[in-house]
Amino acid sequence: MSESGTGSATVTALAAGALGTLDEDAWDDLLNFIEDRRVIPIIGPELLEVATENGPRLLYDWMAEKLAAKLNVDTALLPRPYSLNDVVCWFLSARGRREEAYVRLRGLLRDANFLPPRALRRLACITDFDIFVTTTFDGLLEQAINQERFENAPLTDVVAYSPNRVADLPGERERLQRPVVYHLFGKLSASPTYVISDEDTLEFICALQSEHLAPEKLFHELEHNHLLFIGSNFTNWLARLFLRMAKRRRLSDPRDVGEILADDHSSEDDRLVAFLQQVSVRTRIYSGAERFVDELFDRWQARQQHARPLAPKSAPARFMPPEHEMPDNAVFISYAREDLAAVQRMKAELDAAGVVTWFDMDRLEAGDDYDRKIQRNIARCSYFIPVVSANTQRRLEAYFRREWSYAMDRTRNMADGALFILPVTIDDTAAAQALVPDKFKALHFTQLAAGAVTSEFAQRLQDFMTARRQ
Repeated sequence: MSESGTGSATVTALAAGALGTLDEDAWDDLLNFIEDRRVIPIIGPELLEVATENGPRLLYDWMAEKLAAKLNVDTALLPRPYSLNDVVCWFLSARGRREEAYVRLRGLLRDANFLPPRALRRLACITDFDIFVTTTFDGLLEQAINQERFENAPLTDVVAYSPNRVADLPGERERLQRPVVYHLFGKLSASPTYVISDEDTLEFICALQSEHLAPEKLFHELEHNHLLFIGSNFTNWLARLFLRMAKRRRLSDPRDVGEILADDHSSEDDRLVAFLQQVSVRTRIYSGAERFVDELFDRWQARQQHARPLAPKSAPARFMPPEHEMPDNAVFISYAREDLAAVQRMKAELDAAGVVTWFDMDRLEAGDDYDRKIQRNIARCSYFIPVVSANTQRRLEAYFRREWSYAMDRTRNMADGALFILPVTIDDTAAAQALVPDKFKALHFTQLAAGAVTSEFAQRLQDFMTARRQ
């Protein structure tokens, strides 16, 4: 995965070594790229080991058995071990109604209510992963991320592709504010909009290769980043086709990104191994999906601890992305997008102090509906914090200035001396020189360097909120 030269030099640390393993240089390269957010994990069904009434089982094997029973499929006529595809194909050949299989699967998974597997939770803990692609239709991956990062709050963005409903990433990668799980082969529903059979796979692959049906933002990221195929159940030719589709060029062409296939079967496929070694030298094979996740997590965690040996004993307040809809009586924070990191810190520390805050993270929206939403939120928030900085000084035209104007409009209905607007500076910008409405300058500006909330400011807001409720 490190950048290449020409000829034999193109075989770099992540493209060389013993089959089924990674050497120390390869692991070091991989972790560096993960920290740079240049790696995208693509999750497959081999990671979905769930706790059933008969012990741990792979989810897709469990679903095949349960669906066969629901659809009255004679499993004695199926190959051993039979798969979900085998069950669906037998049912359809017996003139079963295609839509029924999807409805039954949805009911099975809803009633089972499985917890996220350990492997998915460990991947979710690797916070340098911001985009996850899954080829499975269950919701266990997003559950794992919400559990490990957001204390079970449903704050992971979930996108599902289907040929009749092309959905892309919610924005450019550098502007994403929440982790994204992209269901490349559709997501569980009562409609036939996700993959449960080989025929479905064929339809999705054909659609994804169509110029007009491909999710362009996602494919741009797949093309230009290193990929980890973890636990896929791709057969020989499907693995080749999927690699080619993701990279958008001949696999033998020079490229400065690589891939790792970490699963339980690829290393035993001599023809696939030979193809990758001869044609796609940037692709490595690692034997064992869960073993790969365990080693990746242990190495990433060890590096994080080593990088912060002098971290204080008390952990910093954990940032929880704001909900899509503002809670009642929340404190509204208005800011320039360049100050997002400071605002995230401010929100985390105020939340930890028991002050409910909200700010807009969906600024890719536009139009009258978006503007009305912001006006409504400012009209019903408890207090309004305009964040003043060198960035707001530079931006003479920006949406946050409209927010400031809406806050001023609200104060016109308030009694003199009523507290509502609480200006904050996050750097050395002086209140006297701040490019803010004149009424702001008559107010006390609180300095919160880089968004770090002082105990005095937190207590002040707590007192305000208490008095407001009385």
